[in-house]
Amino acid sequence: MLITTQDKFEDREIATTLGLVKGNVVRARFFGRDILAGLRMIVGGEVMEYTKLLAEAREQALDRMLANAEATGADAVVTVRFTTSMVMQGAAEILVTGTAVKLR
Repeated sequence: MLITTQDKFEDREIATTLGLVKGNVVRARFFGRDILAGLRMIVGGEVMEYTKLLAEAREQALDRMLANAEATGADAVVTVRFTTSMVMQGAAEILVTGTAVKLR
């Protein structure tokens, strides 16, 4: 399946717009990671535990959006956007949205 953040593909024509597709995941921090992250904050630098957590969450949300697009019969998804919001202390939602389309 093709995906893009643009509203079209340069080499393909959109035949039909099928509608909004989305995928989301809510991830909470893990106590063990918090201890390591706290130590990193003391010495400075990237908090790799959270970087990995958010990267995994983005991939899972993207996979869910693509599954939603496949269920509609889409060939591609255009105007893909990622958003992140805090749901509660220590938990964040990653939401991926796009427009499912059929290509010629």
